[in-house]
Amino acid sequence: MDYRPLSLTGIKTYSLKERPSKVKLGDLAKPLPENPTLQQFFACLPDILAARQIKELARAVVKARRRERAVIWAMGAHVIKCGLSPLLIQLMEKGIISALAMNGAGIIHDFELAYAGRTSEDVPAQLREGRFGMARETGEQINEAIRRGAAKGLGMGAALGEYLLQTSPPHLDYSLAAQARRRKIPLTVHVAIGTDITHLHPQVDAAAIGESSHLDFRLLAAVAARMQGGGVFINAGSAVIMPEVFLKALTLVRNLGFPLTDFSTANLDFKSHYRPLQNVVRRPTGQGGRGFNLIGHHELLIPLLVGAILQEVQG
Repeated sequence: MDYRPLSLTGIKTYSLKERPSKVKLGDLAKPLPENPTLQQFFACLPDILAARQIKELARAVVKARRRERAVIWAMGAHVIKCGLSPLLIQLMEKGIISALAMNGAGIIHDFELAYAGRTSEDVPAQLREGRFGMARETGEQINEAIRRGAAKGLGMGAALGEYLLQTSPPHLDYSLAAQARRRKIPLTVHVAIGTDITHLHPQVDAAAIGESSHLDFRLLAAVAARMQGGGVFINAGSAVIMPEVFLKALTLVRNLGFPLTDFSTANLDFKSHYRPLQNVVRRPTGQGGRGFNLIGHHELLIPLLVGAILQEVQG
């Protein structure tokens, strides 16, 4: 076949001034002043992509609380390991967070920070000799807290929070579980058997784990039912467990006849994963609402979001 390049003669053009454009001068970043305040910093961000989304998410969170709609902060354990517990405690103190939810690893790091002021072992080094996960106090005390709590009909999060308040470890002020329990804020824990180091210890009570974690699932669903009309669900750093738990809680709530369509969801993580994108950002808001997907390091992204929320609270 004998092809010849197309001629550009006869191409139809239009004026740039008439064309719809996604970026305008008003969207651009503004120069930062010397020694900027946090308010000035956010005011100088461009109104584009993630910078726009983080401000919109902050507004959704504050609007939800002003309308007494639930704001649920779910997370993987890396949020705690990245040193962010004080910021979440600050949001609890401000009345921003209605409920916390985490996987089983979350309460391990939460306990270790409260008890010893340190957490996060060197897994490869410890694994070589079978020492990974074998810290005595972690296994003994978390399992004891779960056993005691289950006997009193408590969910796992409340059980650990109450245990820490009773035993008063040296660094109690850094514990999400303790501070949530002190403020009567639900903290739910969602466990997959075999994923957590506490399941390796002889004190483990599998029946208590199952009972208390299932109770927490039902409690999370009850809080989720309060998101209708502008609530917010945030998933920070859980790639599998929390997105799956949230999707099941959502269908449970709707199956029982609660209207749950008008709310926002957000996923915050270092990289984009399939389940958070589908089960948090897209599927739950398919009948109404909005999903946000913000990608970045926890230790940078979450402080930015908390700062944006606090600025929004101040007006």
